[in-house]
Amino acid sequence: MLMDQQNNRPQLPAPATEGEMEIDLAELLAYYLTKWYLLFIGFLIGAIIAGAFTYFLITPKFTATSKLYMVANSSNTIVDLSDFNIGNSLSSDYAQLLKVRPILEEIIEEEKLSYTVEALRGMISISKVSDTRILQISSTSTSPQEAMVIANALADKAVEELPVLMDTATPNIAERAITPKQKSSPSMSRNVMMGALVGLLLVAGVLTVIFLMDDTMKTAEDVQRELGIMPLTVIPEGEMPAGHHSEESSRRRRKRRKKN
Repeated sequence: MLMDQQNNRPQLPAPATEGEMEIDLAELLAYYLTKWYLLFIGFLIGAIIAGAFTYFLITPKFTATSKLYMVANSSNTIVDLSDFNIGNSLSSDYAQLLKVRPILEEIIEEEKLSYTVEALRGMISISKVSDTRILQISSTSTSPQEAMVIANALADKAVEELPVLMDTATPNIAERAITPKQKSSPSMSRNVMMGALVGLLLVAGVLTVIFLMDDTMKTAEDVQRELGIMPLTVIPEGEMPAGHHSEESSRRRRKRRKKN
C-alpha cells in the first residue's frame, strides 16, 4: 500500500468515476458457476428446439452421383502429358455445357419433371475430381429416386450429345448413379449442436446483463473500489444462532426480575 509522504497516511484507490464500468472476469465466471443450472437449461432447450425444427420442419434431401471418365481425342496408345491436359480441359468444358438450357429442357421433357430450367440447374452440381480426368455429376432432390434419375440422365446426355457438339472423343460412364439410402441434408447432429450453443449463449448473455446491472456492494472490496474507503467492520448476513437468541432472552428476563 502506498504511503503519503506529507501526512504519512495510506492512500486509498480513487473511486470509480461515473459512467465507468469495470468487469471482473473472475467474478463473472464465479457468477456463472452459481447459475450453472440456468446455463444447462438454456443448452438443453436450444438443442431440443433445433432438433424438433430439423425433424418436423425441414424436408430431407438426397444426393445421387454419377461419374464420367474423360478421354482425349488422341491416336496414341500411350497416354502422355498432353492427353492428360486435354482431358482436364474437356472436364471443365463438360461441366459448363451440361448445364446449358437445351440439354436441361430435354431432360425435363424426357423425364417428365415439373421443374423450370433454373430450378433444375440449381439441383445439379458438376465438378472435376482433383488431379484426375473424372467428372462427378451430382443431383439433389427431396426424392431419392428422382435424384438418381436426373444424375443418370445428365450422364447419358454427356455421352450422346456433347461429343458431337464439341467434336471430341466420347467419354465413358465410369459409374452410374444409384438410389441414395441416406439423406444428404439436413444434418441433425450439426443442427442440434448449433441450437444448443445458441441457447447457451443467449442465457449467458442475459446473465451477463443482470450481473452488470447489479450495483449493490456485497463485500468490503466493493465498498473500497466504489467509495474509496475501507469499512471498519462487516455485519454478516443471516439469522443469529438459536443459542444466542435463548441466551439474550434469559438475560432480559433476569433484568426484569431485578427491577421488580
